[in-house]
Amino acid sequence: MLVGRRVDGTVSRMIRPDRTLPASLRRGPFTTSQALAAGFPEDSLRRAGLRVPTPSVRTTSDPPDPNHVLARCQEFAPVLPPDAVFCHVTALAAQGAELPFGVDASGDLHVQVGPGRSLPRRRGLVGHRRATTAVPFFRMPGGVRVLVPELAWLQLATAVTPCELVVAGDALMRRRGPLCSHEQLLGAVAALPAGSRGVRRLRAAAEHSRPGTDSCMESRLRWLLVDAGLPCPAVNALVRDADGRVVAMPDLAYLEAKVAIEYDDDVHRTERRTWQRDRTRRAELESLGWTVIACTADDVLRHPERPVTWVRRALRRAR
Repeated sequence: MLVGRRVDGTVSRMIRPDRTLPASLRRGPFTTSQALAAGFPEDSLRRAGLRVPTPSVRTTSDPPDPNHVLARCQEFAPVLPPDAVFCHVTALAAQGAELPFGVDASGDLHVQVGPGRSLPRRRGLVGHRRATTAVPFFRMPGGVRVLVPELAWLQLATAVTPCELVVAGDALMRRRGPLCSHEQLLGAVAALPAGSRGVRRLRAAAEHSRPGTDSCMESRLRWLLVDAGLPCPAVNALVRDADGRVVAMPDLAYLEAKVAIEYDDDVHRTERRTWQRDRTRRAELESLGWTVIACTADDVLRHPERPVTWVRRALRRAR
């Protein structure tokens, strides 16, 4: 036992672990059984200053941020059944998907087990039981098994609005770093048994979802237009001049009518380089006879009638 002296002059006692924690146990959360198998006695575990994220699990790390979903999953993974997979919004967040309005990944983690298994009953977990023994999953760092994204998306059917279901589908098929393809999304819906909960909503959302998007707000803007009865605009279509040179790639566009719709977030307003680039691109489009409509979050979320009116007028003029 070590004796130390505090700044105020009083004496404190510090307990030194009987043994140094093996390197194999310093890589991440581990079970008490793993520690015993590595030759680290149980009494030493109690004196090693280790954190206990859940019963039978120890770790040397500090508690993860609630929004760091993968790190939180890693703390439960060692004590879950071998067929358990993280699912629902937990699986989507762990894989880095942008989440729609209406769900929060910082709360309890969702985990799914096969038929015949007892539901995990641990603080911080919500247990689900699936009907099939096998399920496709990805294995992530720390032994975390997560449901493939298109199947996790299906589980949002009744948790979010029809608009946000489309937004979530788009988020899986980003132009940069997509997590799945449109074919996989459509296939996941097609494989659902007739009468599955939310199947009609899922079919509609899969058909309305589009690959190659860049942000959730662009998806919400597109939804507004389609929900108002306007044709579905093209997503990130290339616009070329007479020489075939690409002059712009509008967020949304009606190519035949030469109407482009752009979503401007705060970056477009606060970063001069971004503002200048957008200004030049829009000037190029207008010089080619295009109408450019810029929308902000205020237009999309608080005054959705504005974008609809602006686009409808532009399309009428183009006839």
